[in-house]
Amino acid sequence: MKTKFVLSLLLSLLVSIVVGAAIAPFLGIPTFICVAVLLTLSFIPLREPSGSLSMSVLSEIWTGELLKRFRFDGTWLGRISSRGDLVKNNTVHIVDIGADPDVLINNTTYPIPSTFRDDTDVPIGLDKFDSSNTNISDDELYALPYDKKGSVIDQHNETLAEKVLIKSAHSIAPQANTAGTPIIETSGASNAETVARKRLLPADIIRMQKLFTKMKIPLADRIVVLCPEHVEDLLLVDEKFANQYKNIKTGEILPMFGFDIYTFGGNPKYSVVNAAYQKKAFAAADDDVNDHVASFFFYAGRARQFPGPAAKMFSRKAEDDPENRMSTIGFRLWHICIGLKLEGFGAIVSAST
Repeated sequence: MKTKFVLSLLLSLLVSIVVGAAIAPFLGIPTFICVAVLLTLSFIPLREPSGSLSMSVLSEIWTGELLKRFRFDGTWLGRISSRGDLVKNNTVHIVDIGADPDVLINNTTYPIPSTFRDDTDVPIGLDKFDSSNTNISDDELYALPYDKKGSVIDQHNETLAEKVLIKSAHSIAPQANTAGTPIIETSGASNAETVARKRLLPADIIRMQKLFTKMKIPLADRIVVLCPEHVEDLLLVDEKFANQYKNIKTGEILPMFGFDIYTFGGNPKYSVVNAAYQKKAFAAADDDVNDHVASFFFYAGRARQFPGPAAKMFSRKAEDDPENRMSTIGFRLWHICIGLKLEGFGAIVSAST
């Protein structure tokens, strides 16, 4: 450190002498005075104006950091292919292909009939996710002994990622029971709680495996996302699941019952409408008496996620807030996860006792 200071001093002195000797005659002052002034000025530290945060630069840096951390590796959503390249103006165009051609066996009638295949373009707008703003005082930026910027980015990232996961789970869980999107009930004993429900049994998941196989869903990339209540049920009744659950918690996903298993606390809930299960609207208020918890199933090949082209940072510099000397930042992301076909999705709903 001392050597660096001495070298810096010598360099500043040399530059001051050369420049001072060159400009002193034009200024009409003695050379040594000009050299002294230049040398003094060279040691005045240049500091960024208080509160500026270099927002024009940090906006790109912070947004880049947010996107770099905004990943779903190790989650069920990370198993779904991402096609951000298909997004234009925060909209993705999905082609609904027409009917499959007929297959003639041992045909003897000619000419063979021809038909046109009518494809339909379906534009889908991405969901918009806005994080609430965070204020950062000018004093914090320069005085705190930790990485305030990194802490803020982590907080916004975690909040946005959680909401994207919850919205994606709601999007791909089946809306109602159909041949391609079966919804079945749990068949276990009562959990004996105040609002009692039937527990999930391994046999219930095996029933869903059978339904997926009858739909000719490929064996690979079948996934079940268990709600916390169903995880509890399996831990209580299935020793094999209990042993493997330890690996799930460390991120190693082991297939059971024909499905790769994930757990998530934001699964959508179902209610009974006209004697049939219906998925509740996104963000609908909880109803502890009438809500039915559920785990959902899907084939990864029938789903896609579409992230928007870029995150956007909204900011106000501290210099524009003279009363509080605070900078304000918030982020916006665009994302959607959808099923490409109404087949290969399912749910197991906890039945009432």
